[in-house]
Amino acid sequence: MKIDIHDIILQPLITERSTDLRESMNKVVFIVNHHANKHQIKHAVEETLKVKVVKVNIINVEGKKTRMGKFEGKKSNRKKAVVTLKQGEKLGIFEG
Repeated sequence: MKIDIHDIILQPLITERSTDLRESMNKVVFIVNHHANKHQIKHAVEETLKVKVVKVNIINVEGKKTRMGKFEGKKSNRKKAVVTLKQGEKLGIFEG
């Protein structure tokens, strides 16, 4: 499936764990399109953010079941990508 390069990375995931990964191991976590594969994610990060990617790990997160009174539902599934950057590379979007 052909996906536009700008539709692959949906948003950065900023949590306590992702902040620790970024500071200690030079890894960045993104929510990505659920149809994208590792090669497409690597290409999208390198082209849009102008950094060198060493490795990409994928985590498929299943949506949780929810209830609101008697109505049941389910949150949508997500795909997370943990991107390892080359030593010395930094992303300006996370620097405050």
